[in-house]
Amino acid sequence: MPKEWILNQANMRWGLTRKKQVGPVSELIRKCSPKLLEDWEKYYFENAYQKSHLEELGRRLYVKITEVCQAEIESISEQDCIDFIVNLVINRTFDGYQSEIQTIYGQLQDALGVPIEPAPDEWDRGYNVDFFIRVNDKYIGIQIKPAGYAYITQIINELKFQKETHEKFNAKYGGKVFYIISIKEGKKKIIYNREVIEEIRYEIKRLEG
Repeated sequence: MPKEWILNQANMRWGLTRKKQVGPVSELIRKCSPKLLEDWEKYYFENAYQKSHLEELGRRLYVKITEVCQAEIESISEQDCIDFIVNLVINRTFDGYQSEIQTIYGQLQDALGVPIEPAPDEWDRGYNVDFFIRVNDKYIGIQIKPAGYAYITQIINELKFQKETHEKFNAKYGGKVFYIISIKEGKKKIIYNREVIEEIRYEIKRLEG
């Protein structure tokens, strides 16, 4: 397993099995429609590249691992490792938290004037809810999606399932689940569907009274 991980990481870094290196393998195997591994092997070597080409890519991968990676590993000191861990846990976690505050749920908190809390893991898994707003003994769910998600077939299918989980959340906790669509404006994320803010505000009032 460790050997497989090293090979995979190095291969991804240098892109030795990308389309330009080995051809459009997904398209090729569909054209081939092989019943057996041997059928696919024969088809590939006859219609894409010969085995010698793949062997050469393997040799290039070996050089990258034994020369480049090894030299990079040998250049790493104990202090580099200490600094990396401290920076990752302290600095980057804080930067990420600040960024999160300044982006979507931070903007939503400012607009609504109510606390917005991260959902527990079981809500994320069971109801597809990222954040929630507590209103008395009831809850409103928030799910954040990147702009353009509705045009991705896989996500459209996912939304049908999520609709059911959101209805279950509504039935159990009393409040609706709202989608917040996030888009990038320069380096900052902003709420794309700002009309949802009024919808959430109305839901808060409904649950309050």
